[in-house]
Amino acid sequence: MQHFKADLTNCDIEPIHIPGKIQSHGFLVAVNAAFNINYVSENIVEWLSVSAQSLLNQPITQLEKLLPHDGASDFLTQLLQFGRHNQGLESINPYKINIKGNDYNLIIGKSESNFLLEFEPVATASEVDIQKTIGRAVSEMLGGKQLQELLDNAAAQVKTLIGYDRVMIYKFLEDGHGEVIAEVANPDLDPFLGLHYPATDIPKQARELYKVNLVRIITDVNTEPSPILTFRDENAVPLDLTGSVLRAVSPIHIQYLKNMGVASSFSISLIYRNELWGLIACHNYTPRFINFNAREASRVIGQVVSSALEYKQDEENSVKTREFKAVIESLSFQLRNGSNIKEALAGFDTNLLKVTNAIGAVLVFENEITQLGQTPDKDQLQQLVSWLLKNMKDQVYHTSNLSAVYTPAKAYIDVGSGMLACSLSKELGELLIWFKPEKLTTVKWAGNPDKAVISGDDGLLDLSPRKSFDVWLQTVRNTSERWSREEIGHVLKLREEVMFAINRQANQVRILNEKLQQAYEELDTFSFTVSHDLRTPLSTIKNYSELLLEFNTSLDDEARRLVTKVIGAADKLNMLIKEVLNYSRVGRADISYELINMHNLLHDLKNELTVALQPQNLQLTIGDTPDIHGDTVMVMQIFTNLLNNAIKYSSRSNPSIVKISGVENTHDIVYAISDNGVGIDVNYYSRIFDLFRRMDNVREYDGTGVGLAIVKRIVEKHNGRIWLESEIGVGTIFYVSFKKQM
Repeated sequence: MQHFKADLTNCDIEPIHIPGKIQSHGFLVAVNAAFNINYVSENIVEWLSVSAQSLLNQPITQLEKLLPHDGASDFLTQLLQFGRHNQGLESINPYKINIKGNDYNLIIGKSESNFLLEFEPVATASEVDIQKTIGRAVSEMLGGKQLQELLDNAAAQVKTLIGYDRVMIYKFLEDGHGEVIAEVANPDLDPFLGLHYPATDIPKQARELYKVNLVRIITDVNTEPSPILTFRDENAVPLDLTGSVLRAVSPIHIQYLKNMGVASSFSISLIYRNELWGLIACHNYTPRFINFNAREASRVIGQVVSSALEYKQDEENSVKTREFKAVIESLSFQLRNGSNIKEALAGFDTNLLKVTNAIGAVLVFENEITQLGQTPDKDQLQQLVSWLLKNMKDQVYHTSNLSAVYTPAKAYIDVGSGMLACSLSKELGELLIWFKPEKLTTVKWAGNPDKAVISGDDGLLDLSPRKSFDVWLQTVRNTSERWSREEIGHVLKLREEVMFAINRQANQVRILNEKLQQAYEELDTFSFTVSHDLRTPLSTIKNYSELLLEFNTSLDDEARRLVTKVIGAADKLNMLIKEVLNYSRVGRADISYELINMHNLLHDLKNELTVALQPQNLQLTIGDTPDIHGDTVMVMQIFTNLLNNAIKYSSRSNPSIVKISGVENTHDIVYAISDNGVGIDVNYYSRIFDLFRRMDNVREYDGTGVGLAIVKRIVEKHNGRIWLESEIGVGTIFYVSFKKQM
């Protein structure tokens, strides 16, 4: 096995999950599926007076003989069989045994095809009533109404539980570096609150392990780790210790802790929306061990904090979200009630500027520049617009350091250090732009954030952890407050409202509409060509392939597999042709308006889709179903496509939850179709309805990229509109609005 050496080029890929060693306060044995020992920590001799080498390749019964037990002599075998058959080890751990008069916890885990048997002391530096402490800690933590109160309380409760000298809440920021945002420490210690630590202090692979192992202890940085022995075989692979409680620590991190004067550390992961939000980081300046039960209690506290964190973070975010939403609703009302685009967005008290936390906003529309609040001057704006039209690849572009990518912006950093731009029409040069001012920030780093570099014996440049943690101040210039996810999402919603208003006021002959009309005509021609020129030979290919498969008995298995693939490919191509034809026909078909009984339509559709798709674990509920005026066949196409997508893209959720319901408003009827599926990235919101456009995260699902384009075309043909709200990994809601017949 090769030794890994961390240097400037590979620090982020140091294989810390396979260190080949464990911390020396316990010992480890790993057995394979046949219950034969294939890995042993060298220090086992200190507990069982037997060499690690002599146990290799021995059955687990040899280990059982060395461990006195009041019950069955094959107790280890029984525990492993129980864990194997029940697919879980939570009910086993920890299992108490006695070695030479001292109590030890046996913790059983998995490592690929191996079972990990890890033995560590029961005796701990922190003897507390776990159940009583957990109950009190949860109550104290959740007492605060604000997020910061929750974090302050959590730090205090963890310190009470484990007794470490310093307990910090460490939050990861967007660029990967972290900040101490809450702290409880012994009075003789200098505070770390408010200090920032560079992303390199906790590399990417370490952050990934924190998502798997929610608690992690380093008992004593000054003890040597114990090597793990296995067979003397050139093909031997190191034991994966991802799930180990004794896994040794990266030498770089050990030196880092020593440089800080820390002798023992303990961490609890905080997870927000399945990502590592931060850590409860605990430092002790003398060696300190807390046993499995105390660590599990700490893990529970971390999970409670994570759940409360998600609730309180969302609650605080939702206050601003509600404000933005109210602005969008007002602008939407202004756009739909006779105002022209410019007046609706810039002529009222509620205007474009209030959609974000910007200090200035600009509307570039119909060859005019309209300014609101504090912005660059018109000459500067014209140059910026030209640059944006050349460089914007998506419909939204944002930066908190505009001058870094667009040098002329250095002239107006006081009003435009940050910029968010949204394209209405690239061909016509029409945009919405928001500006944020420079926010001079002084960042307090715990020492110089750059790791020191030293020359190794082999000539490579090695990374050396920082030796100084004295406060190192950095002034951040030319940078604004970051654009939040909520701001970007509401800008995209506003764009949809503006585009809808533009289409509704389509009496003006716009270049975009001319191009769309030309594209529709070209698609009609193409679709009929496909129908006549491709379908006949495609059917011939499929028919001859089916005959070949049925009557030619000389074909071997590989040939039959290839012919079957030809038939399948023909079916897929035929489906794509059919979808394109459907899209084309929507543009040519006349609408036959009638009052549609939506209760019957949706319940019939539910039954049909359930039979056709045979979804597993589907919970499809239908709420209120107000009737609408429209073409029955076309409306059926709308809801068939949307419900089919909702069922398909939530099929891997357990359960799959799909809901549909309608709301009758003063002027329209809005139906919402929601699911708990894969979700749609915010950058795809406006492109999801484009023909043949599919997201990157749905490539493994069958589809042609035509269905939503058909839906949008039908909705617009009914003078309605369609929009969505979505979040990756949470789900999607499509809204379809139909005008009421007055």
